[in-house]
Amino acid sequence: MIFYPAIDLKDGACVRLLQGRMEDATVFNADPPAQAREFEKQGAEWLHLVDLNGAFAGEPVNARIVEGIVSAVTMPVQLGGGVRDRKTIDLWLERGIRRVVLGTAAARDPDLVRGAAKDHPGRIAVGIDARGGRVAVEGWAETTDLTALELAKRFEDAGVAAIIFTDIDLDGAMQGPNVAATAELAEATAIPVIASGGVSSMDDLRALKASGAALDGVISGRAVYEGAIDLAEAVALLKG
Repeated sequence: MIFYPAIDLKDGACVRLLQGRMEDATVFNADPPAQAREFEKQGAEWLHLVDLNGAFAGEPVNARIVEGIVSAVTMPVQLGGGVRDRKTIDLWLERGIRRVVLGTAAARDPDLVRGAAKDHPGRIAVGIDARGGRVAVEGWAETTDLTALELAKRFEDAGVAAIIFTDIDLDGAMQGPNVAATAELAEATAIPVIASGGVSSMDDLRALKASGAALDGVISGRAVYEGAIDLAEAVALLKG
């Protein structure tokens, strides 16, 4: 399993939101490229990056900062937020993003996901963000009638690299992840699942690892910033 430290970008800074609410943002670092370098120095092998402004705008907003982060590190970066069309997907991949995460686009335009996954093997992931068990889109501002599993099943044969599953009700709350729902999704689909949302301690990582599900990785942001999770220990634990 891979441990992914997260950088969420809002107005050019590293922040964490509480349950996806833009008005409940805590700024952790005003220099995202420096933060990315620090994560890599501590042993991170991948970086999870989200353009929060882009997620709400429906197009890239923090592009200059993203490019600065990619230039600042050697580890691969996966990026989501505001990626809604093929032009933007291709643009990010050309600019050094290793994997693009499609969330709203996956729910609204599954053919876009399928086409991109076919043309860019291993470089397209699907972000499934659930509130009360239902998929949320448009920067989590809207909730659909789709369940997480229903959305995942749409892409079983599409060749996507991973599903990033986030329980919005727990995201940024430091209350632990939804281990049961994450494991259930991972067991029900052949697509590798990355756990996200509420991962706030080493015990949470142990619980996810002990769930029995073949998870591909775990994402955490606030807990790393606040020192509740030691990044180097987390990497070693999930690899071991």
